[in-house]
Amino acid sequence: MCFVHRKMARDNHGNSQEDAALISLSPSTSSSPRPPRPLSDLPDELLQAGWEKCWSKRESRPYYFNRFTNQSLWEMPVLGQHDVISDPLGLNAAPVPAEGAMPTTPKDTKPRKRRLSEEVAVTDGTKKLKVESTPVTPSPVPSSPVVPGVSVEEKQFATLIKPSDVYWDLDIQSNVLIKPPPPSHLLPHPSQVLPPHPEVELLRSQLILKLRQHYRELCQQREGIDPPRESFNRWLMERKVLDRGPDPLLPSVCDLAVSPSMFREIMNDVPIRLSRIKHREEAKRLLFKYAEAAKRLIESRSASSDIRKVVKWNVEDTFSWLRRDHLATKEDYMDRLEHLRSQCGPHMTAVARDSVEGICSKIYHFSQEFVKRIREKHLAMLREANIPEPVAFAPSPEKNVFCHPIRLTMPALPLQGGLDVQQDGNMVCVRYKGESVRVNQSYFSKLFQLYRLSCTDDPGSEKFLSRVWCLLRRYKMMSGTAQYEGSGLQGALPVHVLQALHRIFGVTSECFASPLNCYFKQYCSAFADTDGYFGSRGPCLSFFPVSGSFEANPPFSEELMDAMVTHFENLLDSSDQPLSFIVFIPEWRDPPTPALTRMEESRFKRHQLVLPAFQHEYRSGSQHVCKREDLYYKAVHNTAVLFLQNEAGFQKWSPTPEHVQDLCAVYKQSGRSSSSSGGTEKESTREEGTSKDSMSN
Repeated sequence: MCFVHRKMARDNHGNSQEDAALISLSPSTSSSPRPPRPLSDLPDELLQAGWEKCWSKRESRPYYFNRFTNQSLWEMPVLGQHDVISDPLGLNAAPVPAEGAMPTTPKDTKPRKRRLSEEVAVTDGTKKLKVESTPVTPSPVPSSPVVPGVSVEEKQFATLIKPSDVYWDLDIQSNVLIKPPPPSHLLPHPSQVLPPHPEVELLRSQLILKLRQHYRELCQQREGIDPPRESFNRWLMERKVLDRGPDPLLPSVCDLAVSPSMFREIMNDVPIRLSRIKHREEAKRLLFKYAEAAKRLIESRSASSDIRKVVKWNVEDTFSWLRRDHLATKEDYMDRLEHLRSQCGPHMTAVARDSVEGICSKIYHFSQEFVKRIREKHLAMLREANIPEPVAFAPSPEKNVFCHPIRLTMPALPLQGGLDVQQDGNMVCVRYKGESVRVNQSYFSKLFQLYRLSCTDDPGSEKFLSRVWCLLRRYKMMSGTAQYEGSGLQGALPVHVLQALHRIFGVTSECFASPLNCYFKQYCSAFADTDGYFGSRGPCLSFFPVSGSFEANPPFSEELMDAMVTHFENLLDSSDQPLSFIVFIPEWRDPPTPALTRMEESRFKRHQLVLPAFQHEYRSGSQHVCKREDLYYKAVHNTAVLFLQNEAGFQKWSPTPEHVQDLCAVYKQSGRSSSSSGGTEKESTREEGTSKDSMSN
C-alpha cells in the first residue's frame, strides 16, 4: 500500500502555478472520449491544427472550434494568426493589409539588415524590437563609452536586460578540473553535434506534440485509461540514459524497445488510476470502481479459466463486503483495496502485458521515425548552407583542463525569416513564425549575461534571440504542454542553501541544472546544443571532473539516479585529487530507491542527513515565468542529503558536525521571506515528483 501512495505522490507532482502563456500549442487534456467527427469541408491544414466546424443553436450560424486550444471563432481561422493564449488581444499579430492597398514591390520586400535593438513603434505604445535575420559578415562591435566592453547594440537593448530579482551568482569562479570523455562514451562529440536552428526546433516540437498525442490515444484505446501523469516526461529521461541516437531529446537507438519506466507506470494504472484519498466516501467509491474495472478487464481479454475464476471470486467478495458493511472507516476501505490489488494485480498484469508492451514499443518506433525526419531536415539545411556534415573525430589526449562550456565546432546556420521580441510588463515574449515563448525579464537578463560570458562565435549577439527561442522551446516541449505538467523538471534548491553550500563546502558547480534555474555560471544540463551557448558543461553523465566540489539534485527518475550513482563512484574511484558530490534525493523507503540504498552502502559516503517533510523548500520549476509568491513550495517528502567524497575531498571539504549544523540552520530559513517585498504570501505545498532539476543524460 505504501508503494501505491508513493506512486500517487509522484503523479501528483507538478501542480505548480505555471504560466499558461507558455503553452503555444496545447493538445486537449480532456480524458473523456469523443464521438467520431463527421467529414468537414475545412482544409486539411486547419483540421490538423485542431479546428472543427460546428453549429451554434443559439445564434443559428456556424462557428469554428479548436479542440487543442479551446478557441472559438465566428470566421474561418487563418493559419499563422496570433496565439490566443500568450496574446489574447492580438497585440503582437502581424497587421492585415487593408483592402485596396497597393501591393508591395520586390524592392519593398527586400530585407534590410537591422540591429538587434532596432525599435519599431506600435500603436499601443509598447516598444517592439524587430530582428531581420539576413546573413551578414561578422564585424567588430563598437564598444559603449558608458559601459566598457558592452556594444552600442547591447546598450540600446538594455530595456530588456535589466534584472529586477536575482536568484543566481554568476561571479563565482570554478574550482573544477576535467578530463575529456572516453571515446567509447554514448553521447556524440561536440564536433558531431548539429547547431540549433529555430526551423529544426519548430519541427521537433511539432513531432513531440504528435508523439504525445499518439501516446494518449494508445492508452485510451487499448487500456481505457489516460496516460499516467508525466509518464511521457519520465520516459524521455529514462530513454536518454540509454540512448545512443543523434537527437538531443527523442530516443532512437536503445537496446530495448520496451521502456521499463513506461511499462511500469501504465501497468500501475491498470485497470484504473488510483488517486489520493482524503475522505471515507472517496475511498468507498474508489474500491467499487477498482473492483468493477478489474471484472470488466478480465471479461474483455483472453485469459485462462483459473485467472478468470480468481479475479471474479475476489471481485464478488468485495461487492458483497461493500453491501453489508456500512460502518467501515476510510482505513478499512483502503485496506480492502490493497487486498484486492494484491489478489488480482498479478493476474491483470499477466493479461494486459502484451497490450502494454505494444504501447511502449509503438511509441519508441514512432520516436525513431521522427528522429529520422528531424535529422534529414537538419542535414539538408546544412547542405543548402554549404556546411560540411559532421565526421568522425579523433580522441582527445588524456590531459586535465579547467572546466569550460561546451563548444560546438560546426558554424551556425543562417536564419531564414524574422524573429521579434516584445516586452509585456515584466515578461519578455520572443516569437518565431507565430510561435512564441515567454520568460520573466530577470531571467531574460540572466540568459543574456550567460550568453556574453560563454558564447564565443557571436560577439555582436546577433544570434542571441534565435538561440534563446530554441532553448525555451526545447525545455517547454520536454516538460509537456498541459498547464501544470513538467513543473518539477526544473525545480532547484533555494538560493540561500546554494549560498551556504558554496560558503561551507566550496561548491561551485551544479550537476543537474539548466540555463534557466542554475545558480552558478558553471553547470551541467540536458542539452549540449542549445545550452552550451549559455554556459552548460553538457550532460552530467558525459562530464568527467577530476577535482571540484559539486551539488547534485537530479531528476527523480530511478533509472537516472541509479546511473548517476554509478558515474559518481567511478569518478571518485579514479581521481586522487579533491572531489566531492553533495547529493539531494527523496528518501523513499517503501520500496527503497536503489540509488539511495547504493549510496548509503558506498565506501565514499562520508555523512548523511535527512531533511523532514514540510520543513524545507524547493524553488519552483516554473520560476522563469511564475509569480513571485509561487516561487517556493514546501517539500512533502523527506529529502536525503548524502556526502560522497574521495579521501582528498573529505580532507578538504569535510562534513564536520559544525558544518552540517550550519547547513541545517540555513535550511530552516524560508526563501519566501527573502523573495517577497512585503505582505502576506500564501503557503504552497506541492508533491515532489519524479524530477527536480533539468533532465540530464
